[in-house]
Amino acid sequence: MDLKHLSVKLNDGHFIPALGLGTYAPAEVPRIKAEEATKIGIDVGFRHIDSAYVYNCEEEVGRAIRSKIADGTVKREDIFYTSKLWVTFLRPELVRPALEKSLKTLQLDYVDLYLIHYPAALKPGEEMIPEDDHGKVTFDTVDICATWEVLEKCKDDGLAKSIGVSNFNHKQLEMILNKPGLKYKPVCNQVECHPYLNQSKLLDFCKSKEIVLVAYGALGTQRDKRWVDQSSPVLLNDPVLGALAKKYHRSPALIALRYQIQRGVVVLAMSFIEREIKENIQVFDFQLTSEDMKVLDGLNRNVRYLPASFLVGHPNYPFSEEY
Repeated sequence: MDLKHLSVKLNDGHFIPALGLGTYAPAEVPRIKAEEATKIGIDVGFRHIDSAYVYNCEEEVGRAIRSKIADGTVKREDIFYTSKLWVTFLRPELVRPALEKSLKTLQLDYVDLYLIHYPAALKPGEEMIPEDDHGKVTFDTVDICATWEVLEKCKDDGLAKSIGVSNFNHKQLEMILNKPGLKYKPVCNQVECHPYLNQSKLLDFCKSKEIVLVAYGALGTQRDKRWVDQSSPVLLNDPVLGALAKKYHRSPALIALRYQIQRGVVVLAMSFIEREIKENIQVFDFQLTSEDMKVLDGLNRNVRYLPASFLVGHPNYPFSEEY
């Protein structure tokens, strides 16, 4: 299936496929699974692959992409690959080396999109989440606008085709948009977004600024015990999603994905199961009525599965704002 026409135009003129394959795996999932899932994804038609330095699987994902280029399934320019700058690398002098490290791991010449993973910096070093002797996370103070300027240079130098942010609230987006001498606006803001956290205010704000909202956790996340409260409601078990799934002869997951596509949100689908990966790509084969879209809007209950609790207390913690 050709998904080329099912893309969203970014404010820098590039196009991002409306559906992406997420590659984050909980700790208990072997990293090789990310490689297998990426290969399956590309085989069934996914062209947008979302990963990050902190997911610790860029070597495997890069290998999968290169193997699909080598066997003639795709060309490099057919693939839209996203990586992210982790929070221990937000100091300006660390930005480019971090991107270059990802490129080296991936064995790719450029990424299609490079995002600031969170707006809150942690102390640089070997640890992904550094702690002091008392087990307290060690914060860093960085001017995020200075970080952004280095991303702009990375774009100019062709290391990243497009640049954007992730997990920013509207005030943090404003800060970059209002930066003196801004050369490139963020093309997107990748945030947790699903029927229980539909981000309607942030979506409206982003649309007004020509910033694409990209949804992660769109299926309610993988409920990784390290990050997700296990007592939180399971999105895909929602009776409304179940009823709509019956009505449209689709799975609840496809209803949740389709909901985002129709709102103009670029959506990431996360699965390591071949049957589900094949199913998720069918999101373009049907349409929800406007009445059913309203019903889904009504499910919003501001449930955030991934509150980034390791950043709570940071002056730049993004989720204290309403949107």
